[in-house]
Amino acid sequence: MHMSTLAASAARSPQRLSAPRKPLLQAWITGLLCLAAWTAVAPASAADRPAGFPAQPVRVVVPFPPGGTSDIVGRIVSQRLSTSTGQRFLVENRPGAGASIGIILVTTAAPDGQTLLIGSAGPLTMSPHMSKLQYDSERDLAPIALVTAVPNIVVVHPSVPAKTLGELVKVVRARPGQVNFGSAGQGTTAHLSGELFRSLSGVDMVHVPYKGTSAAVADLVGGHIDLLIDNLPGVLPQVRAGKLRALALTSETRSKAAPEVPSAPEAGMKELVVSGWFGFLGPAKTPQPVVDWLAQEIIAAAKVPEVQAQIADLGGEIDLRGPAAFRTYLRAETERWGKIIRAAKIQVQ
Repeated sequence: MHMSTLAASAARSPQRLSAPRKPLLQAWITGLLCLAAWTAVAPASAADRPAGFPAQPVRVVVPFPPGGTSDIVGRIVSQRLSTSTGQRFLVENRPGAGASIGIILVTTAAPDGQTLLIGSAGPLTMSPHMSKLQYDSERDLAPIALVTAVPNIVVVHPSVPAKTLGELVKVVRARPGQVNFGSAGQGTTAHLSGELFRSLSGVDMVHVPYKGTSAAVADLVGGHIDLLIDNLPGVLPQVRAGKLRALALTSETRSKAAPEVPSAPEAGMKELVVSGWFGFLGPAKTPQPVVDWLAQEIIAAAKVPEVQAQIADLGGEIDLRGPAAFRTYLRAETERWGKIIRAAKIQVQ
């Protein structure tokens, strides 16, 4: 008999139960009802979690130095994962060689889900079109979950006499080969954004690559370089502090985190649209049950209001995609950027 039918029958006919059996049956019914209620609200991961996983703290590799968007997003989500799963997710910064050092560390790790990568647009979908790499994103990595997408922002040192994107073009044209633009490294979205700006405006600038956003921002604040086009979260604090001047966002629309900054199309450069994205990947051949469970937990962590508020405050937009959708997205972005890079004739210097 169905549990709810049995409970209703017992409620309608208490006279049929003898005194000794009534408390026992009521306790049994109450227990079943409690069990049903618990099952309805219990997280699916309680049933789907692979046996014995994770066996130890999970290593989350950020292939850039601390302070950049990869690092910020990785730490925000990993902290929540540590709380929700009961196992520590430890962020480890392994920068160098345009993110190749950290990426190769993950691609050569055991495919058991214990070593993850915070992947981003530059090294995974842009760099392959500009230089020969020791890894293949499609072959060597297993997409797990996309978390967020962020625009880039064009910022200059206060000494640069430009308050709009149009004025910046005029300044650079008046000083051919003398204006320096920084980036978080060769092949990053910051590098590609600068190269795209150079191609679209026909100006002559000098690229200065750094080992991560924080180093580039520090030199820009110090006046050692003139401009930077990098992910909004890594630059916004310096803009809010008045140490850098924001000219435009490389997005179709304005950002809620910086509503006063116009989009590049709004500022007269409609093709300067470059968005960064950040997500979790693992080594190829990671067991599918492990990939699925991790994706479920990562997406659940990113849905927590506190996490979403932290990312939104930095200018990021939540863009959640599981393994299959993330892989499709990676393929589409790789193809799209290949066309843009070839059309603009962008090369790594």
